[in-house]
Amino acid sequence: MDLTLVAQGLLSGLLFGGVTSLMAVGLTLIFGVMRVVNFAHGDMMVWGMYLAWMLSSRAGIDPYLGFVVCAAALFVLGLGVQRGLVDRILDAPHEMQILLMLGVALVLENAALVAFGPEPARVRSSLTLPPLWLGPLFVDVARLITFVIAIALTVLLGLFLFRTAFGRRIRAAADNPYGALVVGTDVRRVYAVAFGIGAACVGAAGALVAPILPFQPTTGLGLSVASFNIVIIGGMGSLLGAFLGGLIVSIAESLGAVFLAPSMKELVSFGLLIVILLFRPAGLFGKRAA
Repeated sequence: MDLTLVAQGLLSGLLFGGVTSLMAVGLTLIFGVMRVVNFAHGDMMVWGMYLAWMLSSRAGIDPYLGFVVCAAALFVLGLGVQRGLVDRILDAPHEMQILLMLGVALVLENAALVAFGPEPARVRSSLTLPPLWLGPLFVDVARLITFVIAIALTVLLGLFLFRTAFGRRIRAAADNPYGALVVGTDVRRVYAVAFGIGAACVGAAGALVAPILPFQPTTGLGLSVASFNIVIIGGMGSLLGAFLGGLIVSIAESLGAVFLAPSMKELVSFGLLIVILLFRPAGLFGKRAA
C-alpha cells in the first residue's frame, strides 16, 4: 500500500470531517435538550444546500459567504417546526414524535422535489481554487475553507452554550426541565431556540458542503443516516462526542475508500458503529444509563 495515498486519505477525511461534525452537532443538540430525534435533519440540510444554490445562481453570493443567510433561514424554519409541531407532542409517546418528524422529512423532500426537480445540482464557488501542494500531498482549498468555517462555528456554539446566560438556560433545561421551570426559565422558549440553533447548524453545513458534493431532494435520507451514525458513535446528546465522531467517521470512510473501494467506504463507518454498539452502547462520550 502506498503510504502517500494513505496520508492523502487521512488529510482529506480530516478536512471533510469539519462539516460532518457541524452537521452532527446540530442533531445531538436537539436530542440532548428535548430528547427528540429529528428525522428531518438531513432534509433540512438539503434545503440549506438549495438556498446556497439560489443565492449563488440568482444573487451571485458565494456559498462561503451565503452560509450565514442559510443558517438564519434554517433557524427560522427550525423555530417554526418546533413551535408549531414539536411543542405539541413533547409529552407524547416517542413513536408519535418519530412519525411527526418523518412526516416533516417527507414534506421537506417533496417540497424540494416540486421546487427544484429531481436533477442533481451543485453550487459553483470562486473559492474552489486549484489545490495547494504540500510535498506529495495536495490540499483541496474548498475542503480547507469548509473545515475552518465549520470548526469556527462549532467553537462559537460551544462558547454560546457554556459562556452565556441563555446557553446556561439551555443546558439547565436539558439536565432538569422541571428544575429550570421552577427557577423561572421559560422552558418552551428555550426548546424553540435550541431546535432553531440545531437547524441553523445543519443549514450552515449544507451551504458549506454544497460546492463540494452534488445534491438532489432525495439526498436528505443519506445525510440523516450519516448524522445518526455519527451521534451514536460519539454519544447521543454529547456535543464533544458529535464533534469528534464526525471527524472519526469522515476519516474512517476516507481510509475505507483507500483500502477497499470508494463505493464501499460506508462499510467501514457502519462497521465502526456496530463495534461501538457492542462494546459501548452509550457511545464514546455518552452517559451510561443508571
